[in-house]
Amino acid sequence: MFTHSDDLTMVRYGPDQDQPCELAHAIIRHVFDRGFAPTRLALAAHFGVDPDVVTHALDGLRAYHGVVLHPHQPEVWVIHPFATAPTPFVVRQGDRAWWGNCAWCSLGIAALLGGDGVTIGATLGAEGQPVTVHLDDRHVREDLWVHFPIPMARAWDNVIYTCSTMLVFESEAAIDTWSERHAIPRGSAQPIQRVYDFAEVWYGRHLDPDWRKWTTEEASGIFKRFGFDGPIWQLSHTAERF
Repeated sequence: MFTHSDDLTMVRYGPDQDQPCELAHAIIRHVFDRGFAPTRLALAAHFGVDPDVVTHALDGLRAYHGVVLHPHQPEVWVIHPFATAPTPFVVRQGDRAWWGNCAWCSLGIAALLGGDGVTIGATLGAEGQPVTVHLDDRHVREDLWVHFPIPMARAWDNVIYTCSTMLVFESEAAIDTWSERHAIPRGSAQPIQRVYDFAEVWYGRHLDPDWRKWTTEEASGIFKRFGFDGPIWQLSHTAERF
């Protein structure tokens, strides 16, 4: 237990730092274990600091793209891959359940759960028939597609919107029709099993105490590893973490 802010690495955590973040670990572990995010006051009690210290630390974590805060209060809205508000994706294992921000995030939650005995409840294109995705021994039973319409280089311009558009579809033709109907550019369509394998690597260490966000160079390497190419997946190599 820390007793004063000078000892809190979470206070110094920001976009230019490359060190483990105790605050991020405390939040995501709480969501994973209990299904909801800790409040700012609960985090202050956990670390034994003033709530203003946590507010400052949360802002640093937000700048690092490690968390999304509510627009008008310093409380956790999203800590990828978990959402703290209802979404079209519900990930279940046994009697436990979590909301995923998108198809990619939901498959990431499934990966953190071991990829076995997991279901993801969704709706095709967020407007069609309900569908349940089943994962058994890291294998997706269903033959579905995931659509990525927003270029990764712009994903954090409005990450809530970006996530809201990463949906599941029954076919590539259905993606074409959906994109035309909603005037949302057709992006990259990927088989759901490939996206699960990708999410397993991308989110596989998010529960680790020494987790760090990927650099843009590392992210590009992971995209290339899974055959994700084209304009959607292009990133400039900068010092900013993706």
